[in-house]
Amino acid sequence: QAQVEESGGGLVLAGGSLRLSCAASGRSFSAVGWFRQALGKEREFVAGLNWRGRSTAYADSAKGRFTIARDGARYMVHLEMNVLEPEDTAVYYCAASLSLGVPTTTDNYQYWGQGTQVTVSS
Repeated sequence: QAQVEESGGGLVLAGGSLRLSCAASGRSFSAVGWFRQALGKEREFVAGLNWRGRSTAYADSAKGRFTIARDGARYMVHLEMNVLEPEDTAVYYCAASLSLGVPTTTDNYQYWGQGTQVTVSS
């Protein structure tokens, strides 16, 4: 059975950094992505990585500040977040996809984690 699990959220001051981790298992996934959902807003794409080609995609808000990378473990992905802003406060979700490329929309991700809270205080 496929599973996706996030870890690493927490409270940080503006300008600080956090590292989120995601472990996906149970299927041969094509891509792993990070999304976030702030209170009262829709879930939005943050960053994604195609497992085989190692290509990546980022939301404009994440470019230059966030980095998605895989490590040696199968379907283990990290999201390094730097220069965090209060606007980055949200529940961050990891998701795994069977679709080609690096999907950037929620409907192309079939498996989701429970989410981890990231709070950035000013």
